[in-house]
Amino acid sequence: MTRFDVVRDPLWNNIRLDADTLAIVDTPALQRLRYVRQLGHAFLVYPGATHSRFEHALGAYHLARRALDELEQAGDVRPDPVERARLKLAALLHDIGHYPFSHALEEAGLARHEVLAGRHLASGELAARLAAVGTPADRLLPLIQGTAREPLAGLIAGSLDVDKLDYLSRDAWMCGVPYGVIDVDRLLGSLTVASGPDGRPTLALHEKGLAALESLLFAKYQMYRNVYWHHAVRSATAMFKRLVRRAIAGGGLAADGVALATDDGLIHDLMREDTTGLAHALRERRLAKRALDLPAPELAAELAPWPSDDPALLERVEDQLARDVGLAPGTLFLDLPAKADMLALDLPLVKRDGTVTQLAGTEAGAHLGLPRVAAELYRSARRLRVFVIGTAAVPAKAIVALVSLPRAEVAARLADHRPLLRD
Repeated sequence: MTRFDVVRDPLWNNIRLDADTLAIVDTPALQRLRYVRQLGHAFLVYPGATHSRFEHALGAYHLARRALDELEQAGDVRPDPVERARLKLAALLHDIGHYPFSHALEEAGLARHEVLAGRHLASGELAARLAAVGTPADRLLPLIQGTAREPLAGLIAGSLDVDKLDYLSRDAWMCGVPYGVIDVDRLLGSLTVASGPDGRPTLALHEKGLAALESLLFAKYQMYRNVYWHHAVRSATAMFKRLVRRAIAGGGLAADGVALATDDGLIHDLMREDTTGLAHALRERRLAKRALDLPAPELAAELAPWPSDDPALLERVEDQLARDVGLAPGTLFLDLPAKADMLALDLPLVKRDGTVTQLAGTEAGAHLGLPRVAAELYRSARRLRVFVIGTAAVPAKAIVALVSLPRAEVAARLADHRPLLRD
């Protein structure tokens, strides 16, 4: 009989860990995640949001085990013990490459954490333990990085992966907000396997789970609008991004080292040589204030992507804008977060009569109400903000015009020393 240790979790109650899993949990690489907060600077707004990537990793592992049990009991799929163990470990280790302070450093231009996962999995004690339990890194990486094409890969990276089920539920619980309420039991009980668009079997959803799926999508929208993109959270994130970019550019930090740091370790290093003053300001919750805050529906229908995907250009724009409104460079932050796939779906739906259709794009709107208004909901969650340290008048009309300009035009204005703000 398999022996289990039990971890008590505030969200899922008892999480059972077998001996092989415990061997992985007790490695330095995974234990580091105890000291990496799940929600970055959100604790400055929601004091309870101090939960860690470690808790989330255990939760994802637990839900992967439950999902596999549901699928087996329904007779939909029977993975062998090796495959079952691999899927559970992929869920446990899906965030192994994560930076300190949530996704802020990816926004700052550092490599995505899924890319860094290979570095953690393939070296040190974790690699040795994985080899010892028969699940080497090269068997886990495709699942973690979303490139695997096997039937149950969607449990780890997909529209209904265990990552989303845990983080939305856990984040809402720990923040003390009612937005992340998801019928997880119904979703897990509605999972099945069906043919995807390419004819290969893939994770799918029974029609009976549609209402629960819609609850997940709406929870995601609400959490982005009210928690992840809260104005004070975004102010702290903008300050932190600038702080780390300056530290790396000045040689005070190495990007490779940042990827291995913990939250407090990184802040300690940043405060040691804080030439910007931003590290101490964050520590003392002296955040940049809103000089401009506009909902995306009031902006142009098509906004340029550079404010959210080109941190180098954004930094140059911010410093020029600071000069233009009478502030010192490094004291103005322009923020327009983006997540275009926030409400996207792409998985087969098995109808009650046994036929299969694809929940993706416009087809999803034939079965769910929310995807029909997904574009409008996404726009309503986004806001264009300018944060400043100090006091400045920021012309709204000119800022709106600026974020509508193509990347090349903005870069050309900077290179030619032409004004960025035009009425």
